[in-house]
Amino acid sequence: MLALTLVTGIVDAVSYLTLGRVFVANMTGNVVFLGFAIAGAGGLSATSSLAAIAAFLLGAFAGGRLGARLAGHRGHLLRGATAAQLAMMAISLIVALVAGEPLSTGARYALLVPLALAMGIQNSVAQRLAIPELTTTVLTRTLTGLASEAGGAGGAGAQSGRRLLAVAAMLLGAILGGALALEVSIAVALAVVVVVLGVGVVVHRASRGEAAWAPGGPSRRRRPTSCPAHGGCERG
Repeated sequence: MLALTLVTGIVDAVSYLTLGRVFVANMTGNVVFLGFAIAGAGGLSATSSLAAIAAFLLGAFAGGRLGARLAGHRGHLLRGATAAQLAMMAISLIVALVAGEPLSTGARYALLVPLALAMGIQNSVAQRLAIPELTTTVLTRTLTGLASEAGGAGGAGAQSGRRLLAVAAMLLGAILGGALALEVSIAVALAVVVVVLGVGVVVHRASRGEAAWAPGGPSRRRRPTSCPAHGGCERG
């Protein structure tokens, strides 16, 4: 999940810096940009924002279908989603290699759509997995919890380490993606994403741990060890 957070930082850096001030993962930003563009702000494209939002929604729909199909095992769901995301990123990499730079308008949209599709899949599956403080695409709530639940604010400081790691992963991804897209090439930045996702698929495939990923459904619950006549059953 931290690797996927890193991926978010990379692809949003690429999309914002090279595809015309549009995000492929941060849909809050796109909705705001859409409003700015409609209001007449320069340097923003309502068409690009709408295309990103539409592709993201389609990806989220596909992620939802995948989640319903693989609902019985969270690890299999994550692996399937990562593989689908990898395919979209590979398409983006091929487009970037073929199109070259500077990008034409058509090439920008050809990159924008598969990137947003991939991030829609990722966001949908991350929401279904519901790993605390690891949404992989949104940090507003993470930062809010980090500050509002700190010990000095009267909180217990729970999950602070995980929250800090999520912020660091996103920041590192943004730095890496921005530096590569601006100083090297878009293709190299996307190649890094493909490598990260490819390693993730291989790791998932090689994993033998089943129980830790599967949900605790009725078939996995342990049977009562004793059922005294005077009260309820004790569970092991």
